[in-house]
Amino acid sequence: MKRISHLLMVAAFAVPMTACGGGDGSSGDDVADDDDAPVDPFDEELANREYDYNAALRIAALRLTGDLPTMAEILEISAPTDNAIKKSLYDARITEYMSRPTFATQMFYFWRDTFRMGDTPAAPEMDTAPALAAQLSSDPNGSYMSLLTQPTGNCPTFDENTGVATPAECPGTGPQAGVLGNPAVMKQFFGNFAFRRVKFVQETFDCVKFPVELDGAPQEIGAASPYTGQWPFASIAGTDNGGRVNFQDTSAVICANCHQTLNHIAPLFANYDEQGVFQATIAVPTPLDGGPLAVISDYYPAGETTGWRFGVVTPDIPSLGAAMAADPDIAKCGVARIWNWALGKTDIVDTLQEVPIETISTHVDAFTADGFKLKNMIFAVYTSDDFTRF
Repeated sequence: MKRISHLLMVAAFAVPMTACGGGDGSSGDDVADDDDAPVDPFDEELANREYDYNAALRIAALRLTGDLPTMAEILEISAPTDNAIKKSLYDARITEYMSRPTFATQMFYFWRDTFRMGDTPAAPEMDTAPALAAQLSSDPNGSYMSLLTQPTGNCPTFDENTGVATPAECPGTGPQAGVLGNPAVMKQFFGNFAFRRVKFVQETFDCVKFPVELDGAPQEIGAASPYTGQWPFASIAGTDNGGRVNFQDTSAVICANCHQTLNHIAPLFANYDEQGVFQATIAVPTPLDGGPLAVISDYYPAGETTGWRFGVVTPDIPSLGAAMAADPDIAKCGVARIWNWALGKTDIVDTLQEVPIETISTHVDAFTADGFKLKNMIFAVYTSDDFTRF
């Protein structure tokens, strides 16, 4: 919105500025009064919104319970004439909605959509990651960051009829850290080099597609433009330093823009095979002829280590989860996803339905101060001024 405002201002002043330099005899000293500055029409519209708790109630009921509010619930909110009383009744009703079993079920469906997995009767294990997220969403003390760090009980089952999640351990011998070590997640996103698994983690929890970390000092690498990644260009594999795939290629694009990060995370997920079973060695293929399994030198040369971001070393999946939980961008993404869901927007990554940080900064700060309690954050979004004003 600030960018729109800036463009409107530039357009408004474009003609007068041209005249000042056009030799028309004017001194160019005229300065517009501040009161004449253009007003952003979008800001005006936002400022003119009014509270409508009944409209908000209808949307909230559908999102949080899957049903429209009853007539009694509608009349309860509409009867008072004082907005403060309406808000008190509305907030209490949202609390009641979020105490129903149907709330947990709605969250289960939300996380199914977010994770892009589940609803596969022949493979109930595909619902275990959404079930964990639903369990944390409906638990008053459930931390969002447990999705990345929880050491046990990461593969619960979920009963859609009762809204009850039953704790269970994930099968196999792989490391556990919330959904990051979930075998069903590993199976769902199996692919060459384990890159699809990294893409799932990056887009789901950071809300940004690759490439990331492009704010480094420019490095001339013989390409059409400099490389600006955070990681050193030589920190990933190429055919000149032991790799079988040239991730340092610059003939079309600078492949390292994406692979500087991808190649330092993917080895953490590479030991899970096509069925999501953790193996003692790398178990993902390469796109080379015959599909041979990857080896560590395909990702990076000797001396490199895995890491969430440049300078953030993560030797295993639990440390990856801990590093992500400490990254402020992960909290922002979590709030933004709940915000988009509440307002009926499409996926924040796929359709670039991004939420300006100015809009959610207060929620992010409160979410962080509250220990990332997911249920409290959902309540805060559905009772916020921006949700209840139209």
